Amino acid sequence: MVRGTGASSGIGIGYVKVIHDRKPVFERRRIRDTHAELEKLESAVSSFTLATEELAEKLEKEAGEKEASILRGHIMILNDPVLRSEIEKLISGGECAEAAVEQICNMFISVFSARDDELTRQRAADMEDLKSRLIRHLLGMDEVRFTCLPPDTVICIRELTPSMTAGLDKEHIAGFITEKGGETSHCAILARALNIPAVLGAEGIADLVENGDRIILDGDSGEIIHLPDEKKLSEYQNKKRLYDERTELLRNFRGRKTVDADGNEYSVLCNIGTAEDADKVIDGDGEGVGLFRTEFLFLDRKTEPSEQEQFEAYRSATLKMKGKPVVIRTFDIGGDKEVPYLGMKEEENPFLGRRAIRYCMIHPEIIARQLRAIIKASAYGDVKILIPMIADVTELRFVKSMINEIKTELDIKKIAFDKDIQVGVMIETPSACLIADILAKEADFFSIGTNDLIQYTMAADRGNADVGYLYSVFKPSVLRAIRHTIKCANDEGIMVEMCGEAAANPLMTPLLISFGLDKFSVSASSVLKIRGEISRYTKERADELTHAVMQMECSDEIKEYLSRQTQTM
Repeated sequence: MVRGTGASSGIGIGYVKVIHDRKPVFERRRIRDTHAELEKLESAVSSFTLATEELAEKLEKEAGEKEASILRGHIMILNDPVLRSEIEKLISGGECAEAAVEQICNMFISVFSARDDELTRQRAADMEDLKSRLIRHLLGMDEVRFTCLPPDTVICIRELTPSMTAGLDKEHIAGFITEKGGETSHCAILARALNIPAVLGAEGIADLVENGDRIILDGDSGEIIHLPDEKKLSEYQNKKRLYDERTELLRNFRGRKTVDADGNEYSVLCNIGTAEDADKVIDGDGEGVGLFRTEFLFLDRKTEPSEQEQFEAYRSATLKMKGKPVVIRTFDIGGDKEVPYLGMKEEENPFLGRRAIRYCMIHPEIIARQLRAIIKASAYGDVKILIPMIADVTELRFVKSMINEIKTELDIKKIAFDKDIQVGVMIETPSACLIADILAKEADFFSIGTNDLIQYTMAADRGNADVGYLYSVFKPSVLRAIRHTIKCANDEGIMVEMCGEAAANPLMTPLLISFGLDKFSVSASSVLKIRGEISRYTKERADELTHAVMQMECSDEIKEYLSRQTQTM
């Protein structure tokens, strides 16, 4: 048995199709007609842009706008004036277009790969994808496409790029296995959005298997069974049947309240990145928006969105929710999200630097415009403000003071807003966990962001495969941090939700019920799954499982125990 990282739930049973994504080969040559070569580049850029937008539109229909934005980001990268000018400079000096693209892209790939933060390294993968595709357009070659595949195909490939994923024949693919990538890679995000089982980071798998080999993959455990015997095949066929049946049964939870087996009520909300994503909340039967990631309004553009533009986006999402809660997080820039036009300084460790609220305290005029837009949008529904990256109570007080000033200003101007708009704190740093009792006295609610909380608690970059064994919500230290945070919120009588990936992990559901979580905020595609999971547990049963788990000393033991217990229910 081979093991990788389970990145997209489900059991895949099928036959191997090994994809060798060979890099396009070209002849390096010096050119004399540089004008013609520059025109050739421009033509390739145009065809690349058109093809990418077509793929993005297809992906948007099948997965969502956030997923499609991954591909649209490639267009933004290619239109970067520095990148283009450097390529054009080499061509003007006599390099052929293919060599110029390769040289400059490789330079950026080298720079991005050397950085410590996850998103920058992901940009290296995006740049590699862009480079290969643009050279293919220059050479007039077809792009790699997963079309006309036989039924029950399991794709085995070194690395699955966003452009490949967007063009696949979804109906005939039973699963993905890659040698590179992890839970937070673009491949994982797209596989989950498309509901295709995936195991990533299975080193050497492409050399181990051959086309047509029977193979099984478990997108939860990360297990891969190559050439299974009849007993093992029967075992996993039964697992797949149960998984598919449970998925089908989840449709019965549409339109129902979220309650546990005792009848205690919870809420399952959704995470969104744009106002348009609010439509998916409705389609997915979400009970509101638990996290509106507003930084997407600031990314992939050349100027800051105006206050009016922001207000329109927040009001649009709020109106679509028709009175359901909309938690709007102030923009979380810095770290893995760079915004060049804001003049952010280069930092050796951006994840520990001027990120989110820290940047806003240095540039209060920017967050003031955003807060004013959010507060004005609160006149149209149940809007709440969420502040990210809080590590000290003075940061929360800074924002609350600014909010009070804005309220006074709007009152004077007789502009409508919710005078009791709630202000919450994102719990994603160890410091916030340790002073959760203090923060709970000043915040109206908590939202636990497990993605960063795990990373900071374990001091492990979530995108670094070498320390991937540390990045798990099931680490005892992380579970204790979550339990402590929820207890502090409960003791103070304020609402607490979770908006990180862990909220959508079924193995976490009984623990979160026992800890006392009020609201789960997940992707729209996970709403019914988590509502169904919550319905399975009495508080007594959840407490029993949690008591056993909190005595355990390692994450593997915890995951194995929960997997075994939840499967027998």
